[in-house]
Amino acid sequence: MIGTAAFLYLAATLGLGLWAKRRTGSPADFFVAGRRLGLGVVVLATMSTAFSGFAFIGGPGLVYRSGVSALMICLPVGFTAALLVWTAGGRLARLAAARETLTLADALGARFGSRWPGAAAAVAVVVGSIGYLGAQGLALGIALEGAFGLQAWLGDAALPAATALGVAILVAYTVAGGMVASAWTDVLQGTIMLLCGVAVCAVALDATGGLAALVGAIQGSEAFGPRFFEPLGASPATGLGFYLLFGLGVLGQPHLLQKFLMLRDPARLSAMPLLLAGGQTLCLLLWAGIGLAVPALVATGQMSPLASPDGATPAFLAEIAPAPLAALVLAGVLAAIMSTADSIASVVAAALARDLPRAFGRPVGDELAVGRWATAVVLVLSALVALGYGDLVALLGTLSFGTLGAALAPVFAVGLAWRRASARAATASILTGLGAHLLLETVARLARPVWLAAPATAPLVAFAAALAVLVALSWADRTARPALAPEVEAALD
Repeated sequence: MIGTAAFLYLAATLGLGLWAKRRTGSPADFFVAGRRLGLGVVVLATMSTAFSGFAFIGGPGLVYRSGVSALMICLPVGFTAALLVWTAGGRLARLAAARETLTLADALGARFGSRWPGAAAAVAVVVGSIGYLGAQGLALGIALEGAFGLQAWLGDAALPAATALGVAILVAYTVAGGMVASAWTDVLQGTIMLLCGVAVCAVALDATGGLAALVGAIQGSEAFGPRFFEPLGASPATGLGFYLLFGLGVLGQPHLLQKFLMLRDPARLSAMPLLLAGGQTLCLLLWAGIGLAVPALVATGQMSPLASPDGATPAFLAEIAPAPLAALVLAGVLAAIMSTADSIASVVAAALARDLPRAFGRPVGDELAVGRWATAVVLVLSALVALGYGDLVALLGTLSFGTLGAALAPVFAVGLAWRRASARAATASILTGLGAHLLLETVARLARPVWLAAPATAPLVAFAAALAVLVALSWADRTARPALAPEVEAALD
């Protein structure tokens, strides 16, 4: 039944892609779904894009390895929706309604009166998103490998084969329909994810005998023990770092910010924080449910120890969940992965086909065609990156999330609203965040200094550096700021 559900879901996404292709006739359709989306569609699209293979495959695996400190990633959900809407999101939505704004670089160009902040942002989007897309490709391969039982047939080649299959389907429907396909598949995907979160949490508690029995089993286990429940993990810097990174870094995620450019009526944004936070909370029940249940089931001998932590979700579905629920959850896992992957791929394609050529004075003649080619290339490249990474999906996702957050969050959270912020400072801030994070991650992997041991340290330090550069250079820059067009001024207030 699980394999059948996976096949039907993949066929449905291909069908939606072909349907959307007939409705994608311009760059505006491909990059921002023609700005025709209502609030409900934008909420579901943002929610399903935010929760990806990182949450449904990587999240439970990270809990299995690190304990409940990994759930610190989830806690900011209570305020990030409001933060996103009240800072960057609302301004982007109003700006898109006031003038043609197809990409985040277009928005920065309107705000700063210069092409260079947008060019720097496009570079950050391309560099930061490859790893994020790789995390989705790897999670997709893990899910399909388990769904179709490929390990028994292909052995060590199972994961590469499953990843190639999943990425091929992603390429087909994303290239065909762009953001039109992405938005409407996100509606289907978001609905499935909401159902899965609630249902899986209930089954997980039932399988472990309830919360008290679950906690007791893990605490009494030699493999996990009481330290599993230390809220900040082995190092307080890890738990607090995750909390801060995922609380602030959300303001720099281009696949989320891009959704605000698609909204038909920005006046309805006031309802979005409550709707988005509520939906995200329900989805995260799957992360917490499987992440806590699998260690308890391993501790009591109901499941075998996992060969890889990323196998927590597939193993739970195959061994514990009833077949109908397992089929639904697999569709939800695939939905989460593909909704994020298609959105990120479209944002990267926009950077390559529109933003960077325009920044260097060489706009392409057919942005729609080039955007489609760029989408295919980045998806294939990201799959190769994922297969060569050799670590947890969640850690690859955290690396990319941190890169994008450090590079883009200061400019979109502060720079859009702060009138003193200058184009030079914004450009330098983006490049500082990007360069500092990549440098620190390289040092962390090669030299392994103690102060960089916590996974979130490098992006938080880079974020602080980028914010400091934005503020300091803006105060020091005495050149006259270009006057904003009246519609831009009104949108940014």
